[in-house]
Amino acid sequence: MRIKPVKTSATPPAHLVNFDHRLGVIQYRPPGSLKPYDNNPRKHPEKQIVKLMASIRQFGFYLPAVIDDQGTIIIGEARIEAAKRLGIPEVPVLIEDKLTSSQRRALRIADNKLAELGTWDLELLAIEINDIIEIGDVGLETFGFDAGEIDFLLDESTGELIADDPADAVPAIPKHPVSEAGDLWRLGEHRLLCGSSLDAANWTRLMNGEVAQMLFTDAPYNVRIQGNVSGLGKVKHEEFAQASGEMTSAEFTTFLTDAIRCAAAHLKDGSVLDMFMDWRSLGALIEAVRLNDLSLLNMCVWNKTNGGMGSLYRSKHELVVIAKKGDAPHINNVLLGKYGRYRTNVWDYAGANSFGASRDQDLADHPTVKPTALVADARAGIQFEHKSSPASPGNMSTISDATNASRR
Repeated sequence: MRIKPVKTSATPPAHLVNFDHRLGVIQYRPPGSLKPYDNNPRKHPEKQIVKLMASIRQFGFYLPAVIDDQGTIIIGEARIEAAKRLGIPEVPVLIEDKLTSSQRRALRIADNKLAELGTWDLELLAIEINDIIEIGDVGLETFGFDAGEIDFLLDESTGELIADDPADAVPAIPKHPVSEAGDLWRLGEHRLLCGSSLDAANWTRLMNGEVAQMLFTDAPYNVRIQGNVSGLGKVKHEEFAQASGEMTSAEFTTFLTDAIRCAAAHLKDGSVLDMFMDWRSLGALIEAVRLNDLSLLNMCVWNKTNGGMGSLYRSKHELVVIAKKGDAPHINNVLLGKYGRYRTNVWDYAGANSFGASRDQDLADHPTVKPTALVADARAGIQFEHKSSPASPGNMSTISDATNASRR
């Protein structure tokens, strides 16, 4: 956005002719020696101080604070507080010695208020932020925006996702796959292990000492593929190696309980778990959540465009149990629509039987393909800067989304 030039007189106003606009010498003072103004009407919440700390870590203390000759802060009180918490020994300051006491008080108010009057060109802002994210050498927390604001801004700038999302296209696999149990693959920044999610040693090897902030998993549903997913169409699927309808309800509950326990051992306190499940096995999953001392946050419904197979009623949805580990608060980027992000527990995305040109390949890759856009929105609502950890990546939608969003 361009600022219109203001017509100026060749002769400056009389009251500015003799005013010295030159800055004094920058000095350095311990932040603890500087005093906040007791009657400052501008308050600095904890959230602002934390963001300023992130900014100073990334960029340094780039703008001197302004103080009077008694060390009372006129401009820069929040940045001084952030510097104190960071343990910075000295900060740059300018000593203001030209104004009257009332002018200093007015300057303190004006400096805060005038900064609020600017506006954003949201299109250019989205371009700038997206470019910086792609370069990858600046932490997202340093922008000053909340995660929800950034995600909503970038969502709006790209427009509505179409059903045949190019992100859902997965490269064809060789006719004879070479991966064997125990293989650990490095896919750029990602790690993919071929092995059982029931083996705690596999998780230890996969995570390599790191912890995740989100689990996004699509475990087997203990429902036979033949007659429930694969039917009379040309795409056929083999039964899963485990939990493909052969287990009793009790056995499947134990299966899920063990898998969740292994995964949760590598999740941070406050992490969120998104777990897909067919309606027939919902009870087993909820019981597994309870047995692992997880909190049940919600249950979402993936509402697909077209119905699949089913008796009496064709199945047009999948269920997603949302749980939390531990007592720490989970990250919430939705905040009841505070930044325009409107999320409900009904997720409307096309299923694989509605995808466009890649439909047949998608269905051949996996019987219940998750569109990348669905994964992206689920991740954006609760998770921002840490690792995400899919236990059952299926057709790789989770890794595809993580790559697009610079996550691991």
